[in-house]
Amino acid sequence: MMGFDLYTLVKVLAAYLLMPLPICFGLFLIGMILGVRRGAGRICMCVSVISLALLSWAPVADRLLQPFESDYPSLVAFPHDQQPKAVMVLGADYQPNQPWTLTGQLSGAAINRLAEGLRLWQQAPDLPLIVSGTDRRPDIPAMALGYAALAHQLGVPEPHILALTEPRDTGEEAQAAARLLGQGASLILVTSASHMPRAVKHFRAAGLQPIPAPTHYLALRDDRDTLGYWIPSARHLRKSERAFYETLGLLAARWE
Repeated sequence: MMGFDLYTLVKVLAAYLLMPLPICFGLFLIGMILGVRRGAGRICMCVSVISLALLSWAPVADRLLQPFESDYPSLVAFPHDQQPKAVMVLGADYQPNQPWTLTGQLSGAAINRLAEGLRLWQQAPDLPLIVSGTDRRPDIPAMALGYAALAHQLGVPEPHILALTEPRDTGEEAQAAARLLGQGASLILVTSASHMPRAVKHFRAAGLQPIPAPTHYLALRDDRDTLGYWIPSARHLRKSERAFYETLGLLAARWE
């Protein structure tokens, strides 16, 4: 894995393996190895199946994710009184090699983040719009360039767009913003609501004063009166995955 140091490799592996589905599958596999007829084997298999069902169930998934998404309220109006120096949109997922338009190449999270960033930037169009994100693979264009291209197509003048193509994660995005804006600078920080607690932690550690502008909410979207709320599904499991991922991210941030 070229370009990966040991710490990064550990983080990537943890992000893939310490998720609900791999954990439950691992427990089930251990149960099979121990044997169905043995008590420990049956317990492992039962725990894996019940855990997967619960983590795919909206009442549990929402309870896990909602605390992350509710740490900071939505930023309805631009906070002119706090004199932010920029609006910054953090990176998400990007598939530039696919034969799709930019709105397809950018993930749902990325589109939500950029749309919120543009909404706020339009209330202070003299400020720079900072977009960030890259790919660890050298042959893949940085997603900041995708953000920048779409923002320009949607009306942001090119001189107002600053694309940070080097940062590979939230911590590096915070450091890049600090170098660009200077220590103590205030900025509008746009990212997914579940990611915001970790993002604010990194930006404050970098010496900045982030003004949270969360978007892309996943929890509490289902009406409890509908059948879909009460039936386990992959969509609800995705919420549990986000909660696991952000928990791991906050733990990793303590070591950075």
